[in-house]
Amino acid sequence: MPSAAERTRTLVQSTCSGALLISGLDVLRPDQLVPEARTVGPDGEVLLVFPADSPAVRAATHAVEDELAAVLELTDVAPVSVPNRIRGRAWLSGWLTCLPGVAEPGRMMLRLELGDICVDDLWGVENAEPDAFARAAADPLAEYETELLQHLHSSHDEQMLGLYSLLGEQADGARAAGDRAVPLALDRFGFRVRFTRGRGDGTAADRSFDARFEFPEPVRDIAGLRRAMRTLFEAAAE
Repeated sequence: MPSAAERTRTLVQSTCSGALLISGLDVLRPDQLVPEARTVGPDGEVLLVFPADSPAVRAATHAVEDELAAVLELTDVAPVSVPNRIRGRAWLSGWLTCLPGVAEPGRMMLRLELGDICVDDLWGVENAEPDAFARAAADPLAEYETELLQHLHSSHDEQMLGLYSLLGEQADGARAAGDRAVPLALDRFGFRVRFTRGRGDGTAADRSFDARFEFPEPVRDIAGLRRAMRTLFEAAAE
């Protein structure tokens, strides 16, 4: 499975929503604390771009001895419609400082030096060390995940439902009308699907559960993913 550091780094470098939380800072609108861009610096620090007149920039500029504590909160939402759509959250805590002259005019880059990292996702709740986060790499499939999951959901519904045959006792009986199989998450190690049994109308009669299908070996690129998915669907069809 991907490590907590890798999962967190993948979220930071993804397009999932994120907001900077600064204790004692009041804003008129929540979107004022949403960075326009974010990336990871060479030493594992998180770099955030804000308008130069944003509350976050003003707070960092006036911080005493550069000791402004802040938390970057990330929320990962599945790109397809499923029950309980939030796939995970991560909190990266540290100290915020300004990096003048780095961003384009009218913008300011802020540096978040990390102290604590916590991720709560489909794998569970884990902490990650800043050093491990600095060494980690984002999942190689992350930039394609949204498009791939949406494609599988819209164009391969019957093959997705066919995965029921690989569930064994977890399937709780044969496929029935109203059953759904929605691709939920994808990474280099495997593929997660959310199955819903019942009428499929969102009522209490429905029962949802996740199943994880591991790839024979970690996938490095789209070509490898195609081979792994073809093998998986062929096994389900046997």
